[in-house]
Amino acid sequence: MPTNPRLPASGPPDDPRLRGTAPLPGEANPSWMGHVEPGNYRPAPGHVGRPVDAVVPPQVQGAVMKPARSRSGLVGLTVAGGTLAFLSLFLVIPFLLSNTGPAGFLVGFLASLVPLSVVLLAVHIIDKWEPEPKRLLFFAFTWGSAVSIAVTLLIQPFFVLAFQFSDEADLQAYMATVQAPIVEEFAKSLGLLILLLMARKHFDGPVDGVVFAFTIAGGFAFTENILYFGWAIAESADPASDFAQVFFLRGVMSPFAHALFTGTTGLVMGFAARRWHAGASVAAFFVGLLPAMFLHNRWNSMGQGFLAEYLMVQVPIFFLAVGGIILLRVAEKRLTRQRLLEYSAAGWFTPAEVELMATLGGRRTALNWAGSYGRKRQMREFLKAATRLANTRQRILSGRDVQLHQAEERQQLQRILALRAAVAH
Repeated sequence: MPTNPRLPASGPPDDPRLRGTAPLPGEANPSWMGHVEPGNYRPAPGHVGRPVDAVVPPQVQGAVMKPARSRSGLVGLTVAGGTLAFLSLFLVIPFLLSNTGPAGFLVGFLASLVPLSVVLLAVHIIDKWEPEPKRLLFFAFTWGSAVSIAVTLLIQPFFVLAFQFSDEADLQAYMATVQAPIVEEFAKSLGLLILLLMARKHFDGPVDGVVFAFTIAGGFAFTENILYFGWAIAESADPASDFAQVFFLRGVMSPFAHALFTGTTGLVMGFAARRWHAGASVAAFFVGLLPAMFLHNRWNSMGQGFLAEYLMVQVPIFFLAVGGIILLRVAEKRLTRQRLLEYSAAGWFTPAEVELMATLGGRRTALNWAGSYGRKRQMREFLKAATRLANTRQRILSGRDVQLHQAEERQQLQRILALRAAVAH
């Protein structure tokens, strides 16, 4: 996007990071997120009017088709996930209908859309800076709403058979405080592990981990709410009153309960994704399960003092989570800006462009400007491509699969040039 008198420019002109020299390795770490080891740092490929082919290491040109194969893998993952979800419905739907009846199922389904919409709106807001592929979000939701439910139904009988219980109350307490936290969190988080292992190029860090975890948990809570809401209709002498009570408890007071539980696992696995290693990913899966299971246990253990513990413990945990997500978003933006500054120093972007691409205000300005000339869609694609490029550079600086990611970088730089031309003309 060449300098244009109609395009507002911003940014400090004397910022040394915007000058024509590459930043020192120490400046490559603008925040605690995405720390780069000095030995892994390398300047961005230079571009001062030269063709793209000339500034990319020639040894990676043979690997240029590998990213295309990864797109095929994304399709395969989506198809496999959809197939598993479809098969899971043959277990999940009969289970729901047997416990709720047709009327309870219908009411429960419709009522469950309300808390689900709240969770998915939160996912959209969190994911707005670097949107995840819709196919992966579809996989995450179907995993949570169908596959993880089926896994839970298949595993939980073994927990019951493994222990002896004195009475029904003892069994119910065990199911709520031991079985549910262990089995449900394992079943939900297994989808996270599959995403991290099979779609690692889209699982860039803790924000992505939270997005995928919230989506899986939202799907799980959706199906679970159908069960509880439907139960209130089918098993009660006063369906309206009991349904209102259950809906207020689950749909109003705690729509984010499962999201917060599984979100801790996603957070831990997201940090592991910053330094990709299969063993570290599996280890992060098991480590991340511990806080998720603990939070789930504490929630299900609330009894007579529910309201007091809810106000004194659960509400502060919710606001702590909100604050943590805001901090993650701020750190993510700072990291994006730093990586784009490195491309700016190499000649790919002007300093004004970096400010437009790496801040919310700048993006709004750029989209409004492009919209006034009928090129808002092209500008939106340009901004998305720049964010993806910054994330690819972060993966290069992690020191793993460097040649593969440099090949991907080459393709993205070519796309950046094409999108720049589409916006400018």
